[in-house]
Amino acid sequence: MSMYSFKKFAGSIGLAFVVAAVSLSGAPVSAAPPDQPLMQEARAELQQAHAALNRALENKGGHRVKAMNLVQSAIREVTLGIQFDRRHAHGVRFAAADQPNMQTALDHLRIAKNKLENATEDKGGHRKNALRYVNDAIDEVNKGIAAGN
Repeated sequence: MSMYSFKKFAGSIGLAFVVAAVSLSGAPVSAAPPDQPLMQEARAELQQAHAALNRALENKGGHRVKAMNLVQSAIREVTLGIQFDRRHAHGVRFAAADQPNMQTALDHLRIAKNKLENATEDKGGHRKNALRYVNDAIDEVNKGIAAGN
């Protein structure tokens, strides 16, 4: 073992003892604040909406595909908003048979929209762009549901 590796190993052991001692002392250990929880949750909802749209039948007059593209754009904007906030330190704040898939996508989109609306506003414009895409995707899914009926 090189001297550098040994020092690194010894430092890790020392840190482990300090953490254990603080934990056993009953003193509160401060956890890092969650990283953009509403934006993360909105992205997860968008991903679920995209998956539901992907499972839906293709006979929706092109609206399903448009909605999928819009959802992908919203996912990209949410990701860019999260990255922007990290860089700028704003994030430290606490067919009839097929229609269920389209409805599930719509439900996920609405949840994502709500999370985006409740996320902090300053994301370099990306949150607003994601909301626009989500609203457009909601419109397309509604049109797809109507076309499939």
